Amino acid sequence: MAETVVLKVGMSCQGCVGAVKRVLGKMEGVETFDIDFDQQKVTVKGNVQREAVLQTVSKTGKKTAFWEDAPAPVPAPAEPESKTTEAVSVA
Repeated sequence: MAETVVLKVGMSCQGCVGAVKRVLGKMEGVETFDIDFDQQKVTVKGNVQREAVLQTVSKTGKKTAFWEDAPAPVPAPAEPESKTTEAVSVA
């Protein structure tokens, strides 16, 4: 039975993407996979088991979690609208 597994994978460069492609290309049962570098999201479809996909991608050394288990991104703190600067002289 075909299953879809979605992972959050910490990829910092195209080399990381290549490593994920390599391991998924060799994995038995994988029919298709999609790697979204910007969202750090890997979607795998095929006759695969969730845990097996997670373990296979984890072998790349990249931080890997199921998409629904991954922590939500923390928004960057807002910059204050105006910054006050003070000149300091050293005597």
